[in-house]
Amino acid sequence: MREPAPPARYDDLRALFLNCTLKRSGEESHTERLIHVAAGVMRAQSVQVEVERPADLELAPGVQPDMTEHGFVRDDWPALSQKVLAADILVLCTPIWLGEESSVCRRVIERLYSRSGELNAAGQYLYYGRAGGCLVTGNEDGIKHCAMGLLYALQHIGYAIPPQADAGWIGEAGPGPSYGDDGAGYDNDFTQRNTTFMAWNLMHMARWLKDAGGFPAHGNQRDRWDAGCRFGHPDPAQR
Repeated sequence: MREPAPPARYDDLRALFLNCTLKRSGEESHTERLIHVAAGVMRAQSVQVEVERPADLELAPGVQPDMTEHGFVRDDWPALSQKVLAADILVLCTPIWLGEESSVCRRVIERLYSRSGELNAAGQYLYYGRAGGCLVTGNEDGIKHCAMGLLYALQHIGYAIPPQADAGWIGEAGPGPSYGDDGAGYDNDFTQRNTTFMAWNLMHMARWLKDAGGFPAHGNQRDRWDAGCRFGHPDPAQR
């Protein structure tokens, strides 16, 4: 059966995959192998895709936008943050260690949070109008547990999460092959299907948001709340 044509074009979208492996560039990453699947789906639709490894960078600990203003000599987050804000789609990608996302991924989330109080031109929180998802790899159980925390963090700071916005691969419990080792996972229909669905759903969500000029700016503008506009919120004295 011939696949129907996509409902829209996606060639003006930008996607950023943050591979939160503990390995620096030059070392093979199982997580990056799965990224190639989702990124390949997007690139086939001419989405501009970039993959970054935060482990290559000096991301200072903290929840401020630039930690050099708080005693650290170097902080690469401000530059990476600009790439995050330029992307219509952000995908957090992490291996599982001790049942949780990597320490690198947790630091990325903390640094994303550092700008969550800033506002966009519509008076909404800064990350509104973007789509978010996650990929998780490992060789022990925990994909859904990790995805639960990652997707919660993204939606809490303003990202829109489409259906089926997570995917991953885990092998049998205990030591064993990780994704791509001797082809492990490449023929796993569940992983390949969910990764493909995730990529398409993120593109659909980003398309809708971009065509709409962002997420509707009504009832969610911090500056208007501060100015006394309560968007239909009842007066506490009249409850």
